[in-house]
Amino acid sequence: MIESLLVANRGEIARRVIRTAKRLGIRAIAVYSEADADLPFVVEADEAVLIGPPNPAQSYRNVEAILAAAKSTGAQAIHPGYGFLSENAEFARTVMESGLVWVGPGADAITAMGDKINARNLMAAAGVPVAPGTTDPAADLDAAVTAAAEIGYPVMVKAAAGGGGMGMGVAADEATLRTEYDKVRAFAERMFGDGSVLIERYFPRVRHVEVQILGLADGRVVALGERECSVQRRNQKLVEESPSPAVSPELRARLLAAAVRAGEAVGYRNAGTVECLLDPTSGEFFFLEMNTRLQVEHPVTEYVYGVDLVEEQLRVAAGLAPSFDPDALVPSGHAIEMRINAEDPKRFLPGPGVIRTWVEPTGEGVRVDSGYTGGNTVTPFYDSLLAKLIVSGATRDEVLERARDAVAAFQIEGPKNNVPFFAELLENEEFRSGAYDTGIVGRMR
Repeated sequence: MIESLLVANRGEIARRVIRTAKRLGIRAIAVYSEADADLPFVVEADEAVLIGPPNPAQSYRNVEAILAAAKSTGAQAIHPGYGFLSENAEFARTVMESGLVWVGPGADAITAMGDKINARNLMAAAGVPVAPGTTDPAADLDAAVTAAAEIGYPVMVKAAAGGGGMGMGVAADEATLRTEYDKVRAFAERMFGDGSVLIERYFPRVRHVEVQILGLADGRVVALGERECSVQRRNQKLVEESPSPAVSPELRARLLAAAVRAGEAVGYRNAGTVECLLDPTSGEFFFLEMNTRLQVEHPVTEYVYGVDLVEEQLRVAAGLAPSFDPDALVPSGHAIEMRINAEDPKRFLPGPGVIRTWVEPTGEGVRVDSGYTGGNTVTPFYDSLLAKLIVSGATRDEVLERARDAVAAFQIEGPKNNVPFFAELLENEEFRSGAYDTGIVGRMR
């Protein structure tokens, strides 16, 4: 097993990786920016290195600073968490060329799946269903208009290099498309350095379902069930649950088989997620994208399948067999995760500030993965995620009741936060029934 691990990230995911590393007897090394010096992950690491000022470009995305920290601390491996450099193929390649162990998929797999158009074409060739859309970037506005006419409105306008719900727009007609195309292209160039745009069919009433895969050291790819991710604001997830209340055993078998094919098509190793759009009426699903990293919502899979996905990542990276029997994966129970963000619960606009009160809920089936505690300052430099509230139980109904109590007990004073939104959601009949889709938050507002 790896002996020392540098976590190239911050907040709750850094704490999450450090916790498993220390349980396995691995020396855990944190890197942090000046803004994060007092956060729990820095204190809990066996060693911590300051790598720069608050600006992520000068700290958490600073490859030279991270590699220098790895060298000075004698780190053997690097875990990128999610966000920042986690899906940066060049960073992965540089880490490995530096003689370090990269806890993630190979650079070639990251590259192959990082471009949305290339990924769509690869998946189609592998027999994975894809939504109607362009097989090449729309070179200009006229090409986008022609493609949309062939696909049929409404269409989704997407940044080919985008991810995480960013760089997307919906057009119901040509006039809207002309506006959205220019907007998405400009955003993509600014955020990703690549203005390539693809056009896909847009499904107004659809569910967002994803499959957790794990590429093993021996070359096999296994699927650890699906997660429902349809509670979203601005195309970004707020709630995830496993198993999905919309997925039957027959549909699950098809989803998981397609996800395995997707992983095999790129020789995938380590943890990854195949995201799909599901038409709940027809049972058809379409490949959306592949996240070549650990997902924020991985804990719900951990509960349902009884595995520690970070441990499995480390085992794969070390060339070891998994701790579980890949041929005997059996789901059990239900789990729901709520993303506690520093944002107002109505318009979901960021609300940083000093945390005056922080009281986490406890109880059977309740887990909190937090990045902060009382007295910490939530700064405007990073993602608004404060913590993840994960609730598990034998049935979905049991989990819903436990989640109500847990949300009521979660006390945060200081920064704006969305805990009241979850209290509202858990009383919403559409959500409680399980028959919801990606438009649920809009209907609640």
